[in-house]
Amino acid sequence: MLLREIIYDRLRSDILACRFAPGDEMREQDLAERYEVSRQPVRDALLRLQREHLVTVQPRQGYRVTPISLADARDLLRFRLALEPACVAEAIESAPDSVLKSLDEFRRFAGNHEDFIAYNRAFHSALAHASGNRRMATALCDLIGQADRLVRVSISNLRGHDPAKLVAEHVALIDAMQSRETRTAARIIKAHIGATEKRVLPALKRNAVIVEERSS
Repeated sequence: MLLREIIYDRLRSDILACRFAPGDEMREQDLAERYEVSRQPVRDALLRLQREHLVTVQPRQGYRVTPISLADARDLLRFRLALEPACVAEAIESAPDSVLKSLDEFRRFAGNHEDFIAYNRAFHSALAHASGNRRMATALCDLIGQADRLVRVSISNLRGHDPAKLVAEHVALIDAMQSRETRTAARIIKAHIGATEKRVLPALKRNAVIVEERSS
């Protein structure tokens, strides 16, 4: 892997994990020192992240991690609501039994909140790849990664939340997919994502890092 790809992956991961919080300012030299590289691969990474709307250029000042607006968060979740059920349907129609059987590893979860975020991301990424559609899987995995940032920013609303209910929803979805029950699986995944929106958006609305709604 090229150095610029490595730096891009590391910087993107740090943003999505909120090691750089929404609104944080960043400078090329500081990032070059952080990752122990020259400024050029950092600059290349920042330009890519700007195209992904994760970074905003501030003239004569450097860069800033793009704050999260409620409108953008809603758009992301609605896009996921359109795409993930399609991936699930593709998996039910086309995936071999062995691929669907591999989802069994997500039937149980044990760990802390950070562990759950990783488990949840891995599960939904597995659904994306089970579709066998590379373009859909790539797009969905990107949405899932960005959704992690929403969850972390809204963390105050989720502390103490028992993940058992969410894991139970995952298990029900796995059961439906392994039985190739398309309608049941569609209902479960749509309700699952809808519940995420109802849980996350109110928490984001109360969070100080959220910017105003975008103008029309």
